[in-house]
Amino acid sequence: MYLIKEVSIVNEGEIRVGDVLIKNDVIEKIGQGLECPERCVEIDGNGLHLFPGVIDDQVHFREPGLTHKGNIFTESRAAVAGGVTSFMEMPNVNPQTVTQELLEAKYEIGARNSLANYSFYMGSTNTNLEEVLKTDRNSVCGIKIFMGSSTGNMLVDDQKTLENIFRNAPILIATHCEDEATIRTNTEEFVKKYGEEIPFKYHPIIRSEEACYLSSSKAIELAKKNNTRLHILHISTGKETHLFSNEEPLGQKRITSEACIHHLWFSDKDYDKKGAFIKWNPAVKTPSDRDEIWKALLDNRIDVIATDHAPHTLEEKQNSYLKAPSGGPLIQHTLVAMLDFYHEGKISLERIAEKMSHAVAECFEVKDRGYIREGYKADLALVNLDSPWTVAKENIRAKCGWSPFDGHQFKSSIEKTFISGHLAYSEGKLDESKLGQRLSFDRK
Repeated sequence: MYLIKEVSIVNEGEIRVGDVLIKNDVIEKIGQGLECPERCVEIDGNGLHLFPGVIDDQVHFREPGLTHKGNIFTESRAAVAGGVTSFMEMPNVNPQTVTQELLEAKYEIGARNSLANYSFYMGSTNTNLEEVLKTDRNSVCGIKIFMGSSTGNMLVDDQKTLENIFRNAPILIATHCEDEATIRTNTEEFVKKYGEEIPFKYHPIIRSEEACYLSSSKAIELAKKNNTRLHILHISTGKETHLFSNEEPLGQKRITSEACIHHLWFSDKDYDKKGAFIKWNPAVKTPSDRDEIWKALLDNRIDVIATDHAPHTLEEKQNSYLKAPSGGPLIQHTLVAMLDFYHEGKISLERIAEKMSHAVAECFEVKDRGYIREGYKADLALVNLDSPWTVAKENIRAKCGWSPFDGHQFKSSIEKTFISGHLAYSEGKLDESKLGQRLSFDRK
């Protein structure tokens, strides 16, 4: 049992000073002047801010089969150290998560090894429709469709299959949207010119605005035709932002979207310095695209913030353009990165809590998480807004051991992280004695 005293609670559009009592795995009481019961640990929250734990709806933790890059244990450690209390993990592992048996096997790994709360997407291919349609709507976060190939090629490009999935999916579909034909044509042109040594700065031209827009607009067309619950991941272009609406509240939307930390932070001006370390799919694009994504995030055309945490080894990333894989580790630094934007005046603390916790819980209909409410699970991040620290190899928790933020000094730090009532991280130390819980979903 824990009592956090006189802390600034960032929740549901306001900040107010109060006390939060945690008992077992839930928030027992929120109020003023609460007293610590017997066998209760009191935590002084004066000068600190308490956020609902971040829910990251898009991560790649590389298990099973790719565990030289990361695994559910190591990457959930990084998550917890960053104030991320729950994650939803993708199916492009080895073997790919494309049967109900393989999906349940991943849940068994999560139950044994994850320090954070967890859920796993069911993967789709051109040939596994029957398995996809068996997915349980109240115990699985969603169905993932790669409408463009990326790491672990699971491209779904058969029109009949796409129509069937969009028409019959029992739960939310999350899509990676890049047009494969456009990317292949662009790649061929640059290979003719540069061979293997394509400069990384051409990544956003190869995986272009057109490729993203063609695919996103196609997904939206399919969703509107079939009244599908669609969530488009990692919007990377300004043009795409105009495909989405803010005319109805999030709970009524059938089509939602996500912005990722790297598309909010970096631009194509950074390729000359960062190279493969900011090579993601879809690509980081222009400062204008970044500005448009910010605008759409703040006016609620884009609904949530995620990481697309996708570690690769340093050795893999040091290859030439065509061989260097796309993706990078971000989950440890997602909340502190957004807090840097708060310090710059780009976003309020209340909006950070909304986009990283409340809206994710509402978008996916997560049961009893994502808010600081009595009776809800005690998933919490206690933050010191004025405690600078610098990213260095020795404090990176991801197994790959590097970060695109290497050398950056963040202005804020995560003091403590509670996972379902367990104090899993405190002042730089992890307590691995309890594991996270499987997420459940309250879908009608």
